[in-house]
Amino acid sequence: DKAEEMGADAVVNLRFMTSMVMTGAAEILAYGTAVKLS
Repeated sequence: DKAEEMGADAVVNLRFMTSMVMTGAAEILAYGTAVKLS
């Protein structure tokens, strides 16, 4: 969503991380680099 707000054409080098925050619950974090094609 943030890349789209910035006007990016693509997101590259996507990385995902997960962690357990408590019993029966986890969080998923996804991040990457927004790029604008010329």
